[in-house]
Amino acid sequence: MSATLPPITEPPPPTVRPPSFWDSPWRARVGLTLAAVLVMLLLLWLWRPWLLLPGTQPLVMEGGDPYLRALMRTISASESNVRRPYHVMYGGDYVGTLDRHPNRCESIGQGPNRGNCSTAAGRYQLLYSTWLELAAKYHPQRTDDAMDAVGLSFAPVYQDEVIHAWLSESRWGNLPAQLRQGRIQPVLRRLSGTWTSLGYGIENNSMSRELPKVYQGLVKDELARAGTAENRPVKDQPKARTAKTDRS
Repeated sequence: MSATLPPITEPPPPTVRPPSFWDSPWRARVGLTLAAVLVMLLLLWLWRPWLLLPGTQPLVMEGGDPYLRALMRTISASESNVRRPYHVMYGGDYVGTLDRHPNRCESIGQGPNRGNCSTAAGRYQLLYSTWLELAAKYHPQRTDDAMDAVGLSFAPVYQDEVIHAWLSESRWGNLPAQLRQGRIQPVLRRLSGTWTSLGYGIENNSMSRELPKVYQGLVKDELARAGTAENRPVKDQPKARTAKTDRS
């Protein structure tokens, strides 16, 4: 009786993988380049407010009323629309240190005050005399002696805190309440006597007309940062220190 041999089975043909887009070095380079371009465009879109309007960058100080914070960022969009608003002086030069107000009188080359000079400096372009007056009242490091304001720090956080406290004064007619009612244009008009580039003053610029729209975007950002439509409580200002008697 003859033995039956098992049937011979041939191995299955190897699976041929269809060519991939990335198999081609040229296509891979093109794909990676396009992906990088898309990422850059996305980043530019996200960062567009700070690239186009660097003066609207977030404040250094923490807390405060979100509506006033948005107003402060709107003011600097017109007064100091540069990458380093806290360090800029009138005319566009920058000060290297903020140990105190620079108090440099820069020549005014155009406008109704041409021929004079201005000591305006910082994010809110405060004149030296204005800074001394406000710092003596609102600076966290102030003393009982107003003359000590000469040596007070002009650091970014103090610029913010002093201006926030000043705008909270009743002399302006309760700005937070007006802003909550959407009355940004009357508020800008009211402040134009102090910041003359806000659209109703004597030194309008290319940003002046856009400020109400700029504010609308900034207040949304500040409310989102605060996490509520109601203003955060402003932390109490520290009490003034006792003035030093030795001035040597």
